[in-house]
Amino acid sequence: MNPAASPIFSSPLVPLLLMIAVMYFLLIRPQQKQQRDQEKLQKGLKKNDEVVTMGGIHGTVVNVKETVVTLRVNDDVRIDVDRNCVSRLVKEG
Repeated sequence: MNPAASPIFSSPLVPLLLMIAVMYFLLIRPQQKQQRDQEKLQKGLKKNDEVVTMGGIHGTVVNVKETVVTLRVNDDVRIDVDRNCVSRLVKEG
């Protein structure tokens, strides 16, 4: 056994750092990517996009303002929702 290499790998700090690195790549990075994609979706909303809100409401984008999106849910029903409440894009318009 090499005495010079032994103290480094026998340290309890190495497995801890390795576990932190694994947790970062398995949990934190995918969540950050998902958050960036969600922000990109919300900023890229345009008229006639079919979307679903976080509450499960399906609608077509009629108007986009800075923080509010107007959705047409039915022929006679239009609702204003916060832009951050749009969770996914069903079909681009």
